[in-house]
Amino acid sequence: MPTFQATDGIEIYYQRWEGESDLPPVLLHHGFIADGRTNWVLPGVVAALTATGRRVVAIDARGHGLSGKPSDPVFYGESRMAEDVSTLLDLLGIDRVDVAGYSMGAVVSLLLATRDQRIRRLAIGGIGSAVVELGGVDTRVIPAEAVREAFQADDPTGIRHPAAAGFRAFVDAVGGDRAALAAQAAAVHAEPIPLETITVPTLLVAGRDDALATRPELLAKALPNARLAVIDGDHLGAVREPAFTRELLAFLNTP
Repeated sequence: MPTFQATDGIEIYYQRWEGESDLPPVLLHHGFIADGRTNWVLPGVVAALTATGRRVVAIDARGHGLSGKPSDPVFYGESRMAEDVSTLLDLLGIDRVDVAGYSMGAVVSLLLATRDQRIRRLAIGGIGSAVVELGGVDTRVIPAEAVREAFQADDPTGIRHPAAAGFRAFVDAVGGDRAALAAQAAAVHAEPIPLETITVPTLLVAGRDDALATRPELLAKALPNARLAVIDGDHLGAVREPAFTRELLAFLNTP
């Protein structure tokens, strides 16, 4: 099982798919609760990329999938996850990369793009105005405290916040570690991101019914070199829409 040790000792799992394209590898970063398989393999995104010859790397963020799952919030936050991606790129000897991130992974990807000069093209989805206004995922829709309460509840039928109840159902469906995920919810990024420094070509994909990606045009405008594509779907469904994969491939496969 391919893993590496993060700078703070957490074991991070990743997958690789080889290809023959002259374009750089594509690094995929999933959203909250999901993992590389749930977010990128099952919807067919990895298969679509590899079918065009692209080399692909998908990471399981700390607390998710097959990666280490400490329960202390000190080990979490999208900033730490961005550092994990840079560590993986170093390990694999990748000096040029395309990056795609969804939801939490989109915030990770934006933070990575402010620090790591190896990114050629950046694709982000599942986020909108909250990145500009709050510095991360939209906690106005699902407050972090509501998420933590939902994950810590012994009986999910008593969860009062409907969106948090939906997240709890997702955790239970994928067999996620509720303590680890509650720790990430306590450490979500909520500081200004210097979006004006991200000058690489950027694609922002938002589902028109995604409550966590409202007013995506505000985020697109804050990025110097971004294009917005609005497609069908809500937060969990947009990444499974054929239009999502079409937009991603057309953008990332541009030389």
